[in-house]
Amino acid sequence: MRIALYQPDIAGNVGTILRLASCLGVAVDIIEPCGFAFSDRALKRSGMDYAVNAAVTRHPDWAMFDAGRRGRLVLLSTRADVTLVNARFRPDDILLLGSEGAGVPSDVHDRADLRIRIPMRPGFRSLNVAVSAGIALAEALRQTEGWPE
Repeated sequence: MRIALYQPDIAGNVGTILRLASCLGVAVDIIEPCGFAFSDRALKRSGMDYAVNAAVTRHPDWAMFDAGRRGRLVLLSTRADVTLVNARFRPDDILLLGSEGAGVPSDVHDRADLRIRIPMRPGFRSLNVAVSAGIALAEALRQTEGWPE
């Protein structure tokens, strides 16, 4: 199981996801360019001392990430028809989250093997990307029995 972040905009969210990934033993792919300097203080503050333990791979662009990826690409998207509760995860899935400001472009959206959305009350559009990553990862690990001991 991996988390991939497509051109993330907010250092604090990335730091929070790195902390999550460190604690749960999940690797993270950062698909650049980022909307902040990767060594930004906010990244360090939100990730605390956990972020240094994250298995992070930085990719210069989408094409390099896509060419080298292994596993099924599962996109979290507000435009998805499949809800999180109806999705069936696999241990080698890559949970892809788009940038906070723009999501992912149509060509990336179309490359996903599975597109899922987190159900929420009517009138609400989306959750914070780090919160979404935590919710989706928890369900994926539950289904695949991937929680650390």
